[in-house]
Order: sequence, then structure tokens, then C-alpha cells
Amino acid sequence: MVEKSELLTVPAFAGLPDDQIAWFISQSEEIRAKAGDTSFREGDPADSMFVILEGQVQVRGELGGETVVIALNPGAVTGVLPYSRMKQFTVGARAVTDARILRFPASLFHDLVQKMPELTQRLVGLMSDRIRETTRREQQRDRLASLGKLSAGLAHELNNPASAAKRAASQLRDVLKRIKDASHELGSRDLTAAQKSEIEKLEASFVQRDEVPSDALTISDREDQIDSLLRSHGQTDMWQMAADLAHRNVKPEALESLFATLDAVTARAALVRIAASVEVATLLNEIESGTSRISDLVRAIKEYTFMDQAPLQNVDIVKSLETTLTILNHKLKHGVVVKRDYGRVPLLVNSFGSELNQVWTNLIDNAIDAMGGEGELRVRTYRDDDCVVVEIEDSGPGISPDVLPHIFEPFFTTKGVGEGTGLGLDTVQRIVKKHRGDIQVTSKPGDTRFQVWLPSAPSAA
Repeated sequence: MVEKSELLTVPAFAGLPDDQIAWFISQSEEIRAKAGDTSFREGDPADSMFVILEGQVQVRGELGGETVVIALNPGAVTGVLPYSRMKQFTVGARAVTDARILRFPASLFHDLVQKMPELTQRLVGLMSDRIRETTRREQQRDRLASLGKLSAGLAHELNNPASAAKRAASQLRDVLKRIKDASHELGSRDLTAAQKSEIEKLEASFVQRDEVPSDALTISDREDQIDSLLRSHGQTDMWQMAADLAHRNVKPEALESLFATLDAVTARAALVRIAASVEVATLLNEIESGTSRISDLVRAIKEYTFMDQAPLQNVDIVKSLETTLTILNHKLKHGVVVKRDYGRVPLLVNSFGSELNQVWTNLIDNAIDAMGGEGELRVRTYRDDDCVVVEIEDSGPGISPDVLPHIFEPFFTTKGVGEGTGLGLDTVQRIVKKHRGDIQVTSKPGDTRFQVWLPSAPSAA
């Protein structure tokens, strides 16, 4: 038999009148559970509230694709609570140790509200805490999932130029050895000043050449011409050099002067050094291009996160959008065409920049997913009175009319299990509201448009 003093030790019941406590006990059922016994299972009808009097009970289940395990000790209240819309338990509960549990039927909640209003208020507060904790877990999971996707994409974007630079640096060692050997060969020969000058002039002209690359057919024809020239002078094993020089837009007639002023062996050494010098220039360009790309991405990451910057500041909306597009480039480059229509005057918003980037990331990422990774993404900015307006449109199939009214609701998602938490647009709306702005959406096949309205910074008015 449960004593009134026992129930008064439970925080939710502390200080309540004796007659109310007595009524609650009289309407409840005491359950003595053995370790391992199940109190309720996931999917069971949500028809009871439980008060843990003794022992420990473990609640376990899936919330947003994540397994959650919570230990409930004496004094905890679990199960369905007054005013809850829960129809079925979303988690299960079992006794970890021998336990005494008080079960109150949900069918008597109406009487509970009338007879124990203070307890009802406390239980509603407890339910609100549960909702906040569940939302916090989901938001944390959503942030981690978004961070994981961005990290994977950025890792791929960084790996490509890093691998190219590493590969070029490795090849550079072999090429420098060829230059050294060829220079040694040339140094052993008694060359005149004119001959040395001719070699150096050709080498400098080829290395400094910065022309638009020719098409594949032109390069192939030029390669054949250079190879024929070399063969005509007894150089029958230099086809690879012919290919390298052809790709560098070297014309066959430019090589004629070497064979006119040098003997065959010396001309060969000169060609090896010239070709190697040309390859060095090409490899250095690859290293410079790769490291520049890495530097650009690192700068974009710092701008995206507003690292080492004040949290609240005047943010250039166009720059913010461009940084986000750079971060999401790994998703854009496989079939999404980005059309930009930016206002000519800088549009500034006093805001938390990293949070605004989160808004653009969610909207653009959703647009890409809606188009299946292929289509037209349109990004537009303009001023409307004292507001900055950002429009993000996609050419996807559109949002159905029955879904459209619910897209900003927490936990609402049309994606499959494990693919979305339903908090992306809820987060977007909360951030926009936090900045005293507004977000609107219109949708039809081929044109889904999100409009974000944000107050302009005073300096941009």
C-alpha cells in the first residue's frame, strides 16, 4: 500500500494537500516490477502515467533516428501526461532493478485537472521540459548531420587540389633530375656564345608561353609534325617529348634553329633540357593552382563560420551568399546551374553572420535536393524600402499544396527515415525571426521560391 508520505517525496507532488494525495493514490494502481519486467513498449497505447517510487527504470527508444537511453530514478514521472497529444508510446520502459511503480490511468486526466490543478500545472511544465529536451536533441543531431555533410563535401573539395599539388611536386623531382643531367651534358660540350644564346632564347620563350590551350585535334596534328621533325634529324625515340611540346603549343618550326646550329647529340641534350623546363613551368602552375584553390576554400570556411570575427556585425548579404555557394560547391557542380541576380548597391544586414549562413545553407541544400541535383538555382537580392530581400528559387517539381502549410512546423519532413529531422526550415524560420525578419514561400512546378526579408543595417539605408 502506497503511503501519502511516500508520494510527497516525489518533486511533482511535494507540498500538495493530503486530500489530493489521497485521491490520487485511490485512483492509482501499485505495480511491483522485477528486474527486466516491461512497464510499456514502443507502440503501446499511451494510456497511463507512471510514478517511480522505488528502484530504477530505463526508457529506451528511437528519436529522430537516434537511439536514446534514459535512466529514471525514484521520484521520476514518465508515460503520458495531461494535455499530451501522444496516442502511442514512442519509447519503451523496463525495470533495471526491482521497482515499485504507481500507475495512473490517462482516462482520469479530466478529473485530475479538476481535483489537482497545481499538480496539473507542474506536469504540464514537465511535459514542456520534455519537448524542449527532445527538440534540443533533434537540433543537435540536425546540426551534426549538416556539419557531417558539409565536412564530407569540403574534404572532397580540398582533397582534389591537394592530391594534384602533391602529384605535381612528386613529378617535379624527376623533371629537375632530367634538367640537371641535360645541363651537365651541354656543359661538357664546347658551345659558342651564339649557340648558348639560341638554347636559352628558345627555353625562355617556351617556358613563358601562356596561350589559350588548343583543341585536341590541333594538338594531335602538331604532335605528329614535331615527331616527324625529330625523326628527320635522327631522333626516333622522342615521341613523348613531342607530345609534351605539342601540349605546350610549341610549333615545329621553332625547333628548326636548334638543328641548324647544333649537331644531333647536342641538339638532343638541348631539347631534353628545354622540354624539361617547359614541364617544370607546367607543374609549377598545377601546384600554384591547387594551393590557391585550397587557400580559397580555407578562406571561405573562415568567412562561413565568421571565425575570429565579432558575432554581431554588419554582414554583406551577397558575400554571405557567395561564401555559402562556395561551401556547397561539391553539391552544385554535378548538374546545378546557378543564376545570380544581385543588387548593385551593397546590401548590409546587422546580424549574426554564421546564423545567416545557416539559413542560406538550409534553403540552398533543400533546393538542390528538390531538383534531384540537376536543374537551375536562382539567387536574387534587392532592396525593398528598409528591408533586404533574398530570393532562392529552384526549378524542381514544387511543393504540393497539402504539404506547403506545414513545411515550417517542427519535426515535419517529407524525407525518408534517417534522411531528415524536419528541423531545417523550423531552424531557418527561428533565425529569421530572431533577426526581426520574415520568410515567405510560393511554389508551383518549375518555380519554388523562398523570400527572406531582413531589416537593412542603418549604414546601408
